[in-house]
Amino acid sequence: MARIGILLLNLGGPDKLEDVRPFLYNLFADPEIIRLPSPLLQKPLAWLISTLRANKSRENYKKIGGGSPLRRITEAQAEALQAQLQQQGHDAKVYVGMRYWHPFTEEAIAQIKRDRLEQLVILPLYPQFSISTTGSSCRVLDCLWEQDPVLQAIPYTVIPSWYDAPGYVEAMATLVEETLEQVHQPETAHIFFSAHGVPVSYVEESGDPYQREIEQCASLIMNRVNASNDYTLAYQSRVGPVDWLQPYTEEAIQDLAEQGIEELVVVPISFVSEHIETLEEIDQEYREVAEHAGITTFARVPALDTHPTFIQALTDLTIKALNEPPVTFAEAMPSQPAQKLYQPQELWKWGLTQSAEVWNGRLAMVGVAAVLLELVLAEGPLHALGLI
Repeated sequence: MARIGILLLNLGGPDKLEDVRPFLYNLFADPEIIRLPSPLLQKPLAWLISTLRANKSRENYKKIGGGSPLRRITEAQAEALQAQLQQQGHDAKVYVGMRYWHPFTEEAIAQIKRDRLEQLVILPLYPQFSISTTGSSCRVLDCLWEQDPVLQAIPYTVIPSWYDAPGYVEAMATLVEETLEQVHQPETAHIFFSAHGVPVSYVEESGDPYQREIEQCASLIMNRVNASNDYTLAYQSRVGPVDWLQPYTEEAIQDLAEQGIEELVVVPISFVSEHIETLEEIDQEYREVAEHAGITTFARVPALDTHPTFIQALTDLTIKALNEPPVTFAEAMPSQPAQKLYQPQELWKWGLTQSAEVWNGRLAMVGVAAVLLELVLAEGPLHALGLI
């Protein structure tokens, strides 16, 4: 029997408070998170944003215990998946590769090379595909494979998305039903799906299927839930001045309160593990928004973590992938030209053109932010030159 490996991909998170700033730097240095007209601007802007956001982010991580639980939970998911695969007769080893913090994807790949696997299944822990999550990790892995003959000798397959996997939908519906039972009026409570947002340009210009998959996923879960409650889908965690998918979570909560809704059952639909966006952003920030708006019940559906039905769903996905034709990194991406995935969506042109205005505005934003940072921190190139 072939020895197989399963590489679980996830975002990663700072284990302790001193990790917050370098984690943020790694996040914003990714061109799939912030797209710029020149790669030369990526690292300076990542330094700028991580410096400006570090203190506030540290305060948020203090509220949930001083660090992210994501690594611990993801490793527990890996152990549970490995045990389930072995119980079903597969000689399998599960690895964890994080995009922006330890254990980095590159660390997991080094382990995979040492273990001389005969097959590898790459399973992102993002049910819905997005260029900024699964796509970013596939881009990194594709580069690693291109440069390494040892990796090229390992047959692999990618599971690009699995928002419609029956076991995943079943597990989510079960948690929704259990949470509904805890509110005062289960029949009339409003089910509120909150998903991580992405910029509108990803969907409209780059062919990112994320919004479509999120919408279909929410519909599948509601079709499986043994109830006829109304529901809303909204998007959280936007960053920067660009347009993101709407409605925004905080605004949608306020709108529902104005409509007379008193009880919310909040579902973190794009997250399979508890982390900063569930424990702090939803549980604390959005709960406060809801209370101020007049919502009397804010019942949050827990993340899947190591829910047995969810672990079995991951097991089923893995076995299915091993028995189907392999999916390459290129095939896992949306059917758009590579340039449109990894490069700015609109090139700058001379003259009074729309593209020139967009990019001039973005560059001006970077410049203004840089000056503000120098004024606040009293350090940087302008100080070094004696200009401030």
